[in-house]
Amino acid sequence: MASVANPTIKKSSAGTQTIDSLEALLKTDNIFLFIPNIIGYVRVFLSIASFYFMPSHPKITIFCYLTSELLDALDGHAARALGQSTKFGAMFDMLVDRCSTMCLCFVLAMFYPKWALFFQLWAAIDVASHWLHLHAATVKGSESHKKIDLSGNPILRLYYTSRKVLFTMCAGNELWFSMLYMLHFGEGPS
Repeated sequence: MASVANPTIKKSSAGTQTIDSLEALLKTDNIFLFIPNIIGYVRVFLSIASFYFMPSHPKITIFCYLTSELLDALDGHAARALGQSTKFGAMFDMLVDRCSTMCLCFVLAMFYPKWALFFQLWAAIDVASHWLHLHAATVKGSESHKKIDLSGNPILRLYYTSRKVLFTMCAGNELWFSMLYMLHFGEGPS
């Protein structure tokens, strides 16, 4: 792994040393320091914070959880715009997505015990289907799990090739679970 090539160090007006970090990050060969992956690390932090607060602090939870989900839309745009798309980034992004939704499903199963089997099955199918699709694309040597050829599943192709469809489906899924979560703390409609 190559590191950042000769970052310049400047003294700020406060006298502290700073690195031209954005410029250095844009030039790095270290994929773990690519901007989209740094966005992913922020998502992991926000997701863990939301998990911690889920049992009893709905406002903090929803802020952290939905901010993480909004950043999910941003990291892909950053990867394409900066030419920093990698298989690691795609796998990392999908892993963060699956884990955050799965943990919310676990809490919903505790909040709504009659529906626990539904949430468990949803989490299992969500993880299994995404993992199988990603693994199959990797084994086939595809450059991206989002590239579906014309002989592939037309619904899956629409899902991955139309950014509007992908965003609408992902946002709908996360907002639905988030509303179920918030409903637990409210009295509902009167």
